Amino acid sequence: QIQLVESGGGLVQPGGSLRLSCAASGSGNIFGVMAWYRQPPGKQRELVAAITSGGTTNYAGSIEDRFTISMHNAKNTAYLQMNYLKPEDTAVYYCAGSRRRFTSARISDTLYDYWGQGTQVTVSS
Repeated sequence: QIQLVESGGGLVQPGGSLRLSCAASGSGNIFGVMAWYRQPPGKQRELVAAITSGGTTNYAGSIEDRFTISMHNAKNTAYLQMNYLKPEDTAVYYCAGSRRRFTSARISDTLYDYWGQGTQVTVSS
């Protein structure tokens, strides 16, 4: 059973940076697409960014080039570098992985096979 484990969350001041990591158990190039979602307090889950194993990316418009997603295929690991954080970025951040291969990173969240438990990111002074 493949498991995704997120790490790197925490409390940061506005304007600060965090780097989230998502590591999967298992070996080999498991995922065709990996993504980061977030769920702000009292709101629905939303896409932050997604990346294919070929390096194609898709970002939510609200990110405004502040975040960068990357993926290490052989290690089945995804990262989210978050810069210039704002209080509205406060949320639980979830990692997701799809075993299917796509040329586009714009896929429905229903196509992700695995989800992590989430890591809390709080942006506050």
